Amino acid sequence: MSSAAVNGLAGAGGGIIAQIITYPLQTVNTRQQTERSAKKRKAGSGGSATHTSTLFQMLQLIQTEGWGGLYSGLKPSLIGTAASQGIYYYFYQILKNKVEDIAAARSKKGHGDGTVGMLSWLGIAAVAGSINVLLTNPIWVLVTRMQTHTQAKRKILESKSELLLKEMSRANSLEVAVLKDRLVKLESEKPRPYGTLQAIQEVYRESGIRGFWKGLVPTLIMVCNPSIQFMIYETLAKRLQSKHSGKQLPKRNLTAMEVFLLGAIAKLGATVVTYPLLVVKSRLQAKQEIGSNAMSRYTGTLDAIIKMVRYEGLHGFYKGMGTKIVQSVFAASVLFMVKEELVKLAVLLVARSRTMLITTSKKQ
Repeated sequence: MSSAAVNGLAGAGGGIIAQIITYPLQTVNTRQQTERSAKKRKAGSGGSATHTSTLFQMLQLIQTEGWGGLYSGLKPSLIGTAASQGIYYYFYQILKNKVEDIAAARSKKGHGDGTVGMLSWLGIAAVAGSINVLLTNPIWVLVTRMQTHTQAKRKILESKSELLLKEMSRANSLEVAVLKDRLVKLESEKPRPYGTLQAIQEVYRESGIRGFWKGLVPTLIMVCNPSIQFMIYETLAKRLQSKHSGKQLPKRNLTAMEVFLLGAIAKLGATVVTYPLLVVKSRLQAKQEIGSNAMSRYTGTLDAIIKMVRYEGLHGFYKGMGTKIVQSVFAASVLFMVKEELVKLAVLLVARSRTMLITTSKKQ
């Protein structure tokens, strides 16, 4: 099996394990990102913004929706993770091999020291990320819809309740009784089970085939997230390897803990830089028709950015950032560590298979 295929499969395996471990945090974070709230009012003007911790939101979600609420959309998410990581690492390794071969060839001709520069790592990660985004965006649209379905339905019910209360304030005594019955019935409604098929139908009904590529522009721009992540990781990994090995060849492999820590540092840096784009992407992929308020609906990337600045301020672009940092840094660390260990295992199995074949052929 080629090194690209091995890295692709190892990346898919690492991604699935990381996703299962951190998925509850991801669900809460997506809901934080897609929650619309107006700008903070000045002191004395009445009203105050309420902020709750991630842990409290998780407990609240369990109380209202059960443990299943924390894992809404897990099945398509695992498929998406396996596909994303597999595609990403496959093309990343192919491009990495080619760039390293070019660098080595240039070194033999007296150009350069044979190492790949930071800009090359950035370009490799960007191309691999763009291919991944174009192929897997529909899966993540469905995952976002499933993670935020209950939240969106609650907003719709709240909007309907507000309209009924307004009608009651203007209605006569006979109409008030009818409206009260409607209000009680509305408040007793619970969101229906929402699976992958329902999400597909809803997205197609709202926007057709184009709906499955909502949020593509910010997602493509966000390709710089893994690009920055891998640039930091590869640079730090190379320096650490050189420090440990000195001039010895072959270079000593990094330990699982070293890979874990480097992955955490790399993801932290990338997340802080690109988080606002992630919020815009989640807003576009979530259900748009969640109320009569204009601030709740976006027609595109630019419209989302303008409305977020206008109605929520810059604060809106950083909603749930703390949760995302914990989730993404831990997930990336687990992914890097598991992926590297799986690659090592594959190399070991290949080496053992070759030894067995050589031994068997000698005996014959």
